Amino acid sequence: MAKKTIELQELKAATSSASETKTTRKAVKDKQGRSYATGKRKDAVARVWIMPGKGNISINGKSIDEYFARPVLKMVINQPFAITNRENEFDVVCTVKGGGLSGQAGAIKHGISKALNEYEPELRTTLKSAGFLTRDDRVVERKKYGKAKARRSYQFSKR
Repeated sequence: MAKKTIELQELKAATSSASETKTTRKAVKDKQGRSYATGKRKDAVARVWIMPGKGNISINGKSIDEYFARPVLKMVINQPFAITNRENEFDVVCTVKGGGLSGQAGAIKHGISKALNEYEPELRTTLKSAGFLTRDDRVVERKKYGKAKARRSYQFSKR
């Protein structure tokens, strides 16, 4: 019995020393100093590159003001920079395909968050607690046969 308690104490000491030596993540950048990530939302897929700059955001070769007219969508895209206090520090170049404007804005936000995490791994806790690193997997439900839409039935006629 004494031998088992010694082994348990040694095990506790080994696990506590292992937890003290945490490995820190290294930043992932390419030769041009950019970080890349893919963001997804609904049917939209965004390929996002971030690099140090003045805060310019280019989407499919257009500026953010040309591509997204609604201020709400611009705010959604800038949320990862606002929550990490990195406004106007990074230039963003992205290509986005599929979905509508709202889905594309969500995909770009997800891609920017993941790219920021790759560029500065210490921002992970801030982005994770805000829920920006989690992909929102809600998609449109498919239409079923015998129904007008996914769940909506046709109007009932008694006679």
